[in-house]
Amino acid sequence: MLLFSNLNPQMILAVLLAVLIGMTVHEFAHNLIAYQMGDPVPAREGRLTLNPMVHINPVGFLMFVLIGFGILGSAPIAAHRMRNPRWGFLAAVAAGPLSNLLVAAVFALGLRFLGLSPLEIFQAVFLGQASGAMGLVALLFGQIVFWNVLLFVFNMLPVFPIDGWHIVLALLPPDLAYTWQRYAQTTNYILLGLILLSFLRIPGLNILGTLISQPTFSITRFLIGF
Repeated sequence: MLLFSNLNPQMILAVLLAVLIGMTVHEFAHNLIAYQMGDPVPAREGRLTLNPMVHINPVGFLMFVLIGFGILGSAPIAAHRMRNPRWGFLAAVAAGPLSNLLVAAVFALGLRFLGLSPLEIFQAVFLGQASGAMGLVALLFGQIVFWNVLLFVFNMLPVFPIDGWHIVLALLPPDLAYTWQRYAQTTNYILLGLILLSFLRIPGLNILGTLISQPTFSITRFLIGF
């Protein structure tokens, strides 16, 4: 994967900051919309803030640092506490990945206004290469764009317990929703299996990487105009 072909200190710092920003905005969006839909717990627990230390899952974030995957944060939201359990929960769950896409779009716009050439932008986003102060800004902006798009794509996967699974659940009619819930654990096993296969790095078997990387690169290229 091109993104990890040049793990210099600037790149590592940019990636960690990008993921931290993405996690914080994602969990804040979950909590904010849940609160607006009637769930009092986010406010009671002080989750209506952009302070990353409130939302971070320390163990999960450390796992991400060490192995590239982990549960970055959490949001204590629940459908039964909302005024409209079905549609309120749908809005709160969808707010997380959609907020990541919005962050990516905003920083992609900022990236375009830095006055860099398309090649310099490509190098900052996909190769982690930067020179000079403006290049370092481009590197940070580029990683924020890329990783927020990746968080959006990953969290839209329809497997339990990812946001995408809950979005599908809320959209299904009651009879199909019941069946969908019955197979929640099965989809969780599928997710775990796909994660394990991705770590084996066997050609043709990294299905999760394919599902995530292709749309992530396509959306990122579209946002940065490359």
